[in-house]
Parts: sequence; structure tokens; C-alpha cells
Amino acid sequence: MRFADRLTAGEALGEVVVELAPPDPLVLALPRGGVPVGYEVARALGCDLDVLVVRKLGVPFQPELAMGAVAEGGVVIRNDEMVSFASIDEEAFRRVEAVERREMERRLSSYREVAEAIDPSERTAVIVDDGLATGSTAMAGVAVLRARHAAEVWVAVPVAPRDTTRMLEREADRVVVLSQPRYFGAVGAWYRDFGQTTDEEVRALLADSRLR
Repeated sequence: MRFADRLTAGEALGEVVVELAPPDPLVLALPRGGVPVGYEVARALGCDLDVLVVRKLGVPFQPELAMGAVAEGGVVIRNDEMVSFASIDEEAFRRVEAVERREMERRLSSYREVAEAIDPSERTAVIVDDGLATGSTAMAGVAVLRARHAAEVWVAVPVAPRDTTRMLEREADRVVVLSQPRYFGAVGAWYRDFGQTTDEEVRALLADSRLR
């Protein structure tokens, strides 16, 4: 299954999540690309939309490969298999972590100017992204929401590889994936339009969601 763009993917994902009827849902989109998708899922559910700022820790010489992730609340997820495979020492890992944590804090500050944080405690927290590759960012998101006492943590995405889906099913209460291609490649390969989502678009969608 190939999607026209993130909004179209969000509409399709929203239809499926609605059928599953999560109790008292709160959609938490992973910026930036997950926000247009999450906006449509939240609209379908008729629920609140917020962001969960998580940053992938890319291998220094091949940044698209995730060796972990950082998230709000001091959460650090380490993909030990990738760290070992890429021969990443502790100093190199920490350098990447510091850079990505600064960017996470910058984004969080920008987004909170237009939309205050929503408490996920005792709610069904639905993490939404435009797709998953290694799943490191979603794993970090699950850890954050467990710490914030969400009643349940779901992960919902348009596309992800099968092994990543299985891994997340061990961590989240429910995982919803529209398409699990046998030969995955990259998330962008499953969209006709995969242009970068900007901070301005994220802010606009967040602000609009609070007016509904």
C-alpha cells in the first residue's frame, strides 16, 4: 500500500483506529512528520491532539540508521544491536545524544508556545507517526507515556516493517499498522509525496486542533 501524502494516510489510519474504539483517547503525534497523520487520527476520533517530542539518535556516519532515541523526561533508548554493529563507543553515543536533546528541547519550546501539554494519565495514549523503521522513537515514546501513567499506550502508523511491528507489540498495549511490506526500505518509499513537514506546519496543526 502506497499513500498519496501524510494527510491521506492519516485519514485511512483514523478510520481503522476509530473501529477499535480506544477508551478516552489522546493522540500524541511524533514531530514532525507524524503530526499531519496524527491530526487526521485525532479528528476521526474526535479527541485531543498533542505532540510527543522524541529524537532519533542516528549513527554518526549514517544518520538514517537509528542507534537509539531520546525523549521528554530524560528518557534514553539504546539499540544495543545497532551500537555494536556500527562499533559506536560511549563517547560518540553521548555526543549524538547531546545534540539531539538540544534539538528536542528547541522544538518542544516552539510547540508549547501554541499548545500547552495535555496530561495523558489514565487515558489511552495513541502514539502516531508517519511510519516506523527501527521503532526506536516509538519505543522511547512508549517509555515516556508509561512514566506519565497512561492507562494504555497504543502505537498507530500507516506503514512499518514486520519485525519492528512485532517488537513494538511486546511493549505497547496495541499496535495498529495499515501496511507491513515484505521489503520495507524506508518510510518515504511508501508515500508519493513525502516532503518535509516544517515546524510552522506543526504549530499550525496544533493550534487548529485546539480550536475544534
